[in-house]
Amino acid sequence: MRLQINHKTRYTYDVGVPYALQQLRLTPQSCKGQKVITWDIALKGGKNELAFEDQHKNRVNLVSILPDHDKLVVSCIGEVETSDTAGIFGKHDGFAALWFFKRATKLTKPGPNVRKIIREVKGDNENMVAMLHKLSETIAEAVTYDTNNTHPATTCEEAIERGHGVCQDHTHIFVTAARLLDMPARYVSGYLLMNDCVEQDASHAWAEVYLKGLGWVGFDISNGISPDERYVRIATGLDYKDAAPVCGMRYGKGEEAMSVHLQIQQQ
Repeated sequence: MRLQINHKTRYTYDVGVPYALQQLRLTPQSCKGQKVITWDIALKGGKNELAFEDQHKNRVNLVSILPDHDKLVVSCIGEVETSDTAGIFGKHDGFAALWFFKRATKLTKPGPNVRKIIREVKGDNENMVAMLHKLSETIAEAVTYDTNNTHPATTCEEAIERGHGVCQDHTHIFVTAARLLDMPARYVSGYLLMNDCVEQDASHAWAEVYLKGLGWVGFDISNGISPDERYVRIATGLDYKDAAPVCGMRYGKGEEAMSVHLQIQQQ
């Protein structure tokens, strides 16, 4: 399947910004299940300072906002050819060792709510894939998909308490539970082609767990499936902060507003 992606992120400020830097994790790479045909990032109101690979081998662009500008527009457009790998990404190929992916972060610190979910699914562990799918289903039932109740800093425990969340929250809960079960787990950000829907509000997130004999295996908790040819992976990490499409800092006064325009369609 060939997917065309057009992703535009616009930042506007009340007053001109004297200094700001943004890290962009918006570049897909050719790997198992996907081949990047074309990809371009264009900037308006900013300039690219450098590009590098981070500790997870994500491709990162460091971008500065032009002095005293009140707007930054990041436009990504490209085509990616994908194939269905039944959710199996395979061997580990990063700078961080597998044990690193058993670490908790501020967003994935386990508490009583995650442990309760684990008790509901933990049983016969002979079929780990089946148990992880059951874990995915249990999380989706406990946390209803809702875009109005959480934010990027919401922790896994807070999302369960609220009973509402988005793909980011589902993924944080899942990787937290998998790590408590002594399995390396990571957060994946990327794109998903929605059925009969070209215009989207945001990119997507899902989880991967490393299983002996299979390698990294993906689980999309929000949609109850493993990733197929409709998915394009962009970045991975311990949590959202490691794989966020855009993050950064700025000096200066005034409020910031962000808007996202995303189109994904099959060619």
